[in-house]
Parts: sequence; C-alpha cells; structure tokens
Amino acid sequence: MGEHAPVTVGIDIGTSSVKAVAADDDGNVVARARVPHRFRVPTPGRFEHDVQEAWRDGPRAALAAIEAEVDRTRVRGVSVAAMVPSLGAVDATGAPLTPGLLYGDERGRRDDSEAGSPAESGELRNFARWCVREAPTAVGLWPAQAVANHELAGEAVLDTSTAATAAPLFDFRSWDAALVEQIGARVDQLPRLVPTGWECGRVDGDGPPLASGCIDAFAEQLVAGADAEGDVLVIFGTTLIVWAVTDVTDEVPGYWVIPHTASGKMLVGGPSNAGGLFADWARRMLGDPQGGEVRPDRVPVWAPYPRGERVPLHDPYRRAALADLDLTHDGAAVRRATYEASGFVTRRVLDTARAHGGLAPKRIVATGGGIQVDEWLQAVADATALPVECVAVPEGGALGSAWLARIAGGLEEPMAMTEGRRWARRGRTIEPDPGWLEPVAERYERFLQLSVTSLAE
Repeated sequence: MGEHAPVTVGIDIGTSSVKAVAADDDGNVVARARVPHRFRVPTPGRFEHDVQEAWRDGPRAALAAIEAEVDRTRVRGVSVAAMVPSLGAVDATGAPLTPGLLYGDERGRRDDSEAGSPAESGELRNFARWCVREAPTAVGLWPAQAVANHELAGEAVLDTSTAATAAPLFDFRSWDAALVEQIGARVDQLPRLVPTGWECGRVDGDGPPLASGCIDAFAEQLVAGADAEGDVLVIFGTTLIVWAVTDVTDEVPGYWVIPHTASGKMLVGGPSNAGGLFADWARRMLGDPQGGEVRPDRVPVWAPYPRGERVPLHDPYRRAALADLDLTHDGAAVRRATYEASGFVTRRVLDTARAHGGLAPKRIVATGGGIQVDEWLQAVADATALPVECVAVPEGGALGSAWLARIAGGLEEPMAMTEGRRWARRGRTIEPDPGWLEPVAERYERFLQLSVTSLAE
C-alpha cells in the first residue's frame, strides 16, 4: 500500500484516554494517537468525566494527531466508539452544563433496589433524570458518542447499538416519547438515531464521512477474531470484559447472553470492575512495586470491588478486601494477587457457562491496552489454565471503529459489519505455568468464598 492509499480512522473514547488509529484496506495501522484525560471520583459512588476535556477536545485532538501523519485526502471515513452508558447535559453549542456521568455512577440508580445490566436497571434513563434536574435549560442530553459526533460534524447523532443501552427510553425502533416525558425530558433533547456504521454527516462539513459510532466493546469484538465455539474474548481495559463464545442460548444466571456477530453464535459474560481501574488503584496504593520474586504458594487474595461489582453480583455497594495477608508477603506478592483477581473473575464466567451450557473453553483472545502487561496476562492464563493469545493491535476499540468507518465511507457494503474479523491479527501467546496451576486453583476457591461474603456489611 502506498502513501496515497485510502485509510479510515477509528476513535475510541475510553475511561482514561482517547485512542485513535488510521488503518489501510488490510487493517494495517499506519498511524496512531493517544490523548489522556482525567476521570473523577468525587465521592465513592460517583464516577464522571469532564465532557469538554474527554468527549469534545479529546476526539478532536486525536483526529488532529492522526491527520498530522496522514493527509486528510486519504481519509475515507471516521467513526467514534465510547464506553457505555454515559450521559451529559449540554447547551446549544454542545458545551457541557453537567459532568459526564459514567457507567456505575450512583446517579444512575433511582433507588437502592436497582441493579443489573444498564438496560435492565434503566441506568441511562436515571442519568437523564438527574441531568434534567441539574440543568433544566439544557438543549441536549447526549452520550459521549453523540457529543463527539456533534463536535466533529455539527450534529448530535447516536448509533442504534449504543441507543440499546438506553432502554427503556429506546424501544429498539425509536425514542419512546411517553417514557422520555415521564423523566421530565423531551425527545428533541436526545440525539438523532442512525443505524450503526451508517454515515451521519461529514467531518467539519466538507471532510470525510462520519459513521454514527458504536459501543467500544462491540468495536473490539468485531476485529478480535474470537468467533469459534470455545473462544473467550477478554478485553483488558479499564473495565475487564469477558465474553465466552458458545452455541447455547440458555440464560446464565448473573451474566448477559447476547448474539455474537458470527452467525449462530452467542456471547456469555459481561463487564467486571476487576480491570485496569482496579489494578491501577491497587498498584498506586502499593507504590507500584517492581520486581521481587513471588512464590506460587505465597500470594494473598483480593475481593476486587473498590467500586462494587457488575456481573455476576450486580452489587454497587460491595467493597474491596485483601485476605490472608501475613508477614511473608511483600508488594510483589500483592501485585500478583491484583492481577490474579482478573483471572478469577474470568474463570468464574467460564465455570458458570460450563455448568449451564456445557461450554468447553479452548483459548483466551486478549485485547485492550492491558495486553501490554505480561504479568497481568500470565496471572489470567494461570487462573484459567488456558493459553492467552494477544491481538496484534491493542487499540481494538479504535481499530473496530475504523472498520465501521469503511462502511460509512463506501468501502464496504452496509451488511459487511461482521467481516471485520478479516482484520484480526495475532501477536504473542502466554501459556499457563504448570508450577502455578494448583496453588492458583486453591486461591480461586478462596476468591469465591470472599465474593459470597457481604463485604458491604
């Protein structure tokens, strides 16, 4: 491919940064950018972004960084993914009137009884109710994708897959006007809906086509190549997301069972708070210890819940505990325990899916920024006794967005969304360490005990 060959740009608004990649027809990354931003935890139950910094300036800066390396005339499409759910109130220019509320924020719970997935609990509906109260003059109530689309192309647009997380406000056809009115809002305050991957405008009015956007985890899945029975997709991001690929459609208690983009396949699993946010918090408390020899039988056990847990507990009030510490443990042992917690969460998904659907996991396909941390991957391999095969491009959310931008740019047919798997590339593989399997399995049983205990009491 020459220096004038067409590319598409994918942008991914994450919890701690905006990532962007430009990819050619074969999925080779020809330019990449990362723009860090802050997330705020003003109280234990709150979790938010500065909308201007993370949802407006970040995507704009990331695209500018890509265009500093790749001439805009080569860019045939742009698409933005983001974490879900998210919501902020804005004025007529798109400027924020409230913080950007993020997944798990207590303002998404109307009362203590609400739990479950965002769709089941009405998390985004409750975000909207709070935003209406805090900013009664707001012109828009927009998720991160819509804010970014407005910044890039002048109109607040939301793709229909992201809108599905707004249920019951979205009825899988349109916004439900009656339910929107019940929370004191108007339909015209919500973004225009466009099918995922379709063109919704042009960057800066006369630039490349802009796709409607998507959910970050959906974009990751499109290009990961975890499509066969027994594959387990693990997204090592701020949130740990585990999806086991199966043929079974039965319900699995505590987890989500959703259609895979691969024909006839389903995904079992969901998001856990035992991801990068937890690991970074634990390492900061330890002073980020480096080195140190850790014995397989001398590691404590985390209940990794400093901000509650999502699947399968659906308990925002659960809190973290570090168990079985003694004077032989040092910072390196606790760091290993931190990464093992992600492995235990992953294994719990697989064990539950085995019990309810006969899942036979064969390998973990790992994506996300965390795949650059070998110790994290090794701990997950040891906890699950499965090889961990890393994708070649850590920025999977941005790469998957770049694939959707191809549809908006006319480089792929509208029904070609699932063909993103042809961009899947493998990097290194981490094998389980036989010397660690038995002691880690014993700690897994301890983890399950800690997870049953009500740590909120």
